Order: sequence, then C-alpha cells, then structure tokens
Amino acid sequence: MTNSSVVTLERHIVEEERTRPEATGAFSNILYSITLAAKIISREVNKAGIVDLLGGTGDRNVQGERVQKLDLYAEDVIYRAMDHTGALCCMVSEESEDILPIPEKFPKGKYVLIFDPLDGSSNIDVNVSIGTIFSVHEKITDGVDGTVEDCLQAGCKQVAAGYVLYGSSTMLVYTSGRGVYGFTLDPSIGEFLLSHPNLVMPDPPGRMYSINEAYYPRWSPGQQRLMQHLKGLDGEGMVSYSSRYIGSLVADFHRTLLKGGIFMYPADSKSPRGKLRLLYEAAPMAMICEEAGGRASDGRTRILDLIPEAIHERTPLYVGSSEIVGLAEAFLASST
Repeated sequence: MTNSSVVTLERHIVEEERTRPEATGAFSNILYSITLAAKIISREVNKAGIVDLLGGTGDRNVQGERVQKLDLYAEDVIYRAMDHTGALCCMVSEESEDILPIPEKFPKGKYVLIFDPLDGSSNIDVNVSIGTIFSVHEKITDGVDGTVEDCLQAGCKQVAAGYVLYGSSTMLVYTSGRGVYGFTLDPSIGEFLLSHPNLVMPDPPGRMYSINEAYYPRWSPGQQRLMQHLKGLDGEGMVSYSSRYIGSLVADFHRTLLKGGIFMYPADSKSPRGKLRLLYEAAPMAMICEEAGGRASDGRTRILDLIPEAIHERTPLYVGSSEIVGLAEAFLASST
C-alpha cells in the first residue's frame, strides 16, 4: 500500500494548514464543508434513477437553461452545508440570478464561494459523468455582508478552486495555489483518500482535442483552420490528433488534465461571447490547469486575467497543455 492511499482529505487539509502560520482555520472549514456536500450529492447522483431525481423541473434558470431536479438539489445541499460555517460572506450559484446572502442568524466571514452545483446536468438522464465546480475568493469590500463587487474579481485573485467528478468513482480535485491534488471517495468508509498527489499535465502533451464539432459551421475561419490542422488535413503532413468529447466540462477537463491535450469551447456566430461562465466554470478550471503546468485562454487573453462585469458573464475557453493552447491562439489570431 502506498502512502497516498492512507492520506485522507481531512489529514491533507490539516497538514497544509500547519505550513501556513497565518491560517485561521476558516479556509479549512470551507473545504471540509465542500467535502461533506460532495459526499451527499454523490450519494444522491448514484441513486437518482430510483428516487425520482431524474429529469427536469419544468423551469428555466437565469441562463435560460432547463433546470434539472438534481441541479436544485445540489445547489441546496451546498448552500446548507456552507451557510452556517462563519467562513463566508456570500455565495454565487449558477442556478440563482443574484448573489446568495448568508442568513442573518449565522456569523459571516471573509470568503466568497462561487459554484456550479451540477455541471453537465443535461447528461444526468443518460448516466454520463457530471460534476460540481467551485471557486473561493477573499472579500475585498468593507462591511460584514458580501457584495457583487466581492464576487467580480479576476481569476488570478482566487484563493482556491476545484471540482468534484461524479463518475465511475467520485473524485475531488483542488488547488489552493500550491499544487493540484486529487482525492477519490472510498464509499466503504465514506472518506476521500489522496489518489493523485501533485498532479502535473503530461509533457510531451497527449495529442487529443475535445470540442463539439457539430458547431463547425458557426466558427470563425481561424477556428475552422485550427480544426483542419488538428485533424492533419491542412497539407502540412502533420499526424492528426484524436478526438475525445463527453459534453460535460468537468469530465472533459479531468481527462485533459490527466492525459494532456486541449479542451475548447469557442465563441461562434450564435454565442459570440462564448458559452461557458467565467466565474464558476472557466476561472476555476484555469487556476487548476495553470497550477498543473498548463494554460487557459479565451483565445487571446489569459483567462485568469479577465475581470468579470457580471456574475453570469460568459467567455470562450481554450484550456489544456500549454503548447496546444498556444497553437490555438496562433490560429485564432490569423483570422483577425
């Protein structure tokens, strides 16, 4: 048995806290609570088909997307796991139009939690991997209550970012700016165990790309030329890349993180500002990717340098191995 197999997430958090003299325990409390929420959501995802949690509610969220029953369940679980901790001043969820305040009866802290409770929820009914994405910022305004300004910070200001993947196993991957760590849930003991210490993207990178090619007619000329290049069809004699696409950001990014390559969700004629949300999809993945040695861009600008103007702002996303993201930027620049 390797040492990593007996390192629980809780032990890892405690050991990390000991290396930070300024630590108050508040940030650790956030991670503990996220872990609890992840275990509860994982349990319900695994039995959704037999407890009437599959399918939609009939409503649409602020994004105009159909709300799934598990979306609302996951949002409520995360909110209830976090609202009383005393570590947060407010929260932001994909499913809610405005910021989520902390109830008056609970103490407030100096952190903001921004999350997508269940990414890829349109895949729930067909049992495809889905996930939770989270981002943590420090409060920047005066006063006790959190404000929109506290939430609208550049990704480079994140204190931590991570995701939970609900697949053949449940994994939690996170970074607090000092490496990327992956933990796998052992359902027999109910603990996340360190399974992927110090994750680093492969070098040389895997020759894989992940994108929904059905949107090809909507893409810019530069994006179309990039795809021809990756397929080895541009006459340069290049060996083509392999295509891998699930349609769930967490699942597609997780594969890219472990195997290398690039995940792309470009702007197109229907969504000229992009489709993915900057605060709780692109920025958290960008922080994880950069900590693992990769890059993340909107096609021109580093994702972590973008300053959002709205909590549900969208962006194009190119994330993965540095070399391939740079290649994508070069092709996109050639179309302007």
